[in-house]
Amino acid sequence: MDYLQGLNQPQQDAVQHISGPLMIIAGAGSGKTRVLTYRTAHLIEKGVDPFQILLLTFTNKAAGEMRERIEKVIGNDAKNLWMGTFHSVFAKILRFDGKHLGYTSDFSIYDTDDSKSLIRSIVKERGLDDKIYKPNVVFNRISGAKNRLIGPDDYMNNPIISADDTAAKLPEMGKLYKIYATRCFQANAMDFDDLLFNTNLLFRDHPAVLDKYQRKFKYVMVDEFQDTNVSQYLIVKKLSDISRNLCVVGDDAQSIYAFRGASIDNILNLEKDYPNMTTIKLEQNYRSTQNIVEAANSIIAKNKNQLKKNVFTENEEGSLIELIKASSDNEEGRLVSTHIFESKMNLGLRNTDFAILYRTNAQSRTFEESLRKLNIKYRIIGGLSFYQRREIKDLLAYFRFVINQNDEEAFKRIINLPKRGIGDTTIAKITITAAEQQISVWEVVANIRQYQAGRFADTIEGFADLIKSFKIMVESQKKDAYEVASHIAKSSGLLRELHDDKTVEGLSRYENVQELLNSIKEFVDNPDTGTDEKNLATFLQNVSLMTTADEDDPDGDNDRVTMMTIHGAKGLEFNHVYVVGMEEDLFPSQMMLQSRADLEEERRLFYVAITRAEKKLMMSYAETRYQWGRLKPCEPSRFLDEIDPKYLQFAKNIRRAVEDTQRLPQGFVRMSNREQKMPDFNTPDTKTSVANLIRPSTSTRPAVTGSANTYKPSADFTPSDTKNLAEGDRVEHLKFGFGKVKKIDTNGTDRKAIIQFEGTIGEKTLLLSFAKLRIL
Repeated sequence: MDYLQGLNQPQQDAVQHISGPLMIIAGAGSGKTRVLTYRTAHLIEKGVDPFQILLLTFTNKAAGEMRERIEKVIGNDAKNLWMGTFHSVFAKILRFDGKHLGYTSDFSIYDTDDSKSLIRSIVKERGLDDKIYKPNVVFNRISGAKNRLIGPDDYMNNPIISADDTAAKLPEMGKLYKIYATRCFQANAMDFDDLLFNTNLLFRDHPAVLDKYQRKFKYVMVDEFQDTNVSQYLIVKKLSDISRNLCVVGDDAQSIYAFRGASIDNILNLEKDYPNMTTIKLEQNYRSTQNIVEAANSIIAKNKNQLKKNVFTENEEGSLIELIKASSDNEEGRLVSTHIFESKMNLGLRNTDFAILYRTNAQSRTFEESLRKLNIKYRIIGGLSFYQRREIKDLLAYFRFVINQNDEEAFKRIINLPKRGIGDTTIAKITITAAEQQISVWEVVANIRQYQAGRFADTIEGFADLIKSFKIMVESQKKDAYEVASHIAKSSGLLRELHDDKTVEGLSRYENVQELLNSIKEFVDNPDTGTDEKNLATFLQNVSLMTTADEDDPDGDNDRVTMMTIHGAKGLEFNHVYVVGMEEDLFPSQMMLQSRADLEEERRLFYVAITRAEKKLMMSYAETRYQWGRLKPCEPSRFLDEIDPKYLQFAKNIRRAVEDTQRLPQGFVRMSNREQKMPDFNTPDTKTSVANLIRPSTSTRPAVTGSANTYKPSADFTPSDTKNLAEGDRVEHLKFGFGKVKKIDTNGTDRKAIIQFEGTIGEKTLLLSFAKLRIL
């Protein structure tokens, strides 16, 4: 019983609870893994056979760590536990008893690529348009149905589902589901969703099999219960119906996977199924400082749909949460990276002490670039480095080939992208012909009629004409990199293909491509980019230098800053955490504001982000951000308003700490020092809300980024209508003062004015759709 000595009272109560249903509400950092470990050990010590304990987790890593901890307490008996992920445990059950459903014990398990490949074949066989019945779309609709326990027959006979499919222009969806399920069965194969779906069928249709497992598993324990879906919960409930010894551990405040089918109702309404259930709350946080814990409490208290608890900590008070206000998303990347650099130098910290958390993967780009410039190593967790993502490499391959038709690897990547019906055999013939004629692949493609006839020649000729038109545009002196890149993205069909894919994965890929275009727009608009350098070739050269392989060093140096989405960070903890992109429509996401339930899930996601931090928490937001190729004004997130302001302060004087240019990469551009006065959050005017501190009025928001300026506009300043602004006009700008218009540029998607301002400001290029100018 020595293991009880290190536990607080609620933890001890949970460990020693043996009989009857038990719900452990485990606040962030409250030691839930330790409780599950010791409860399992305690059951075995009290005489429970390890073979009668089922412990379900959501990741193999969690199961492995827990088994290792249990072994340290009870020894080799831990090897006899039934422990693992839902899918691994249910696959094991189906190996034993899947014969009752018609499967042999050696059935195959299809991964996502296998499933999509089969779907692709079925769509082709039925003569359907694969641009409408995309493998991603079909797969996700089938997956969603299975997770709601809707089989193919029920799917086809459900008028609501049929109406929804018809509205989505997918009237054949039900038949595809039916054929897909039949083909999987004929192949003696199950996909990941089948492992849950078929276990439910097995227990529903074969009571003797269910009875066997109900009597086998006297104790059922579930980790991260708030992440279970309907299918998982029904299996767990059935297994524990006889013994009633169900123990679930979770935190409704960390339920953030509704998009994967998780149902928060499973934990909120558990008492309805188990009215005599014991509930124990683990409320002491061992991870974070008092300021971080209490700030998180002030956020989650805004949710109406929750199980009330009072998370507290006896750790040190710690420093206040710091806010970083940036004028742009690029500056946000620079300021955060600089703060990491300074903290390492001043506090003697390692890269592994830091984590940058964002709402979407597309946000990683500016931080990757800024960290590289400071020679700070990083790793992307749960996603590829921005420039290594497939959709980014696809579009960059188009750019490469348009600029250099001898780039054979780029050609191979794009010749059938989007799909043109050009297969590997045709590509091989082109390559062989080029080799035999001792000419480039492009020469064969550009003159395909000389080497091949028929339908494929028509298709390849169309591709060649497309590339030629792109080449003409690239060589035009009037088109900058952004105009050319946007045209290629649209005309190639890549952008539309991603836009039409409404799955979570498809939307993410579409956002990533838009972020690439945003980076090109920033490159073009950057005053430091010379007039002769605003072309696509120069941008590609910069990217090629930026995307050199950055894998773990051969010497095993894994000291890297962690970058990941907040969803991927759940369950992890870091010394210093930066939660970035704290802006309306980004976090909370504009796609998650359709209902109160959506907003509350976004707030829970914010709670998860805050509670990853142990010692130091910083949040950043930008006043402008490139979106869809346009510089957009941004408003700070409503979540910042919801934090009790006594836990907040603005970051003070983030600056370049290193003056030795030899320690900085070649070409590194220094920023001017930026100092933000730290407000007093305890004055009567600011104590109730931080909104008036972080939300500048429209009239004072700078139209473009630039160095700090103390110019005070004229008392009668009123912005003029700039549609008739002309060269030679005298103007006044809110931030830059008086100037003279040198040139009006109307070639781009926005009218731009090049203005020579007085004093040290110099020449600025302003987007007239955002700039506030008074014409004198």
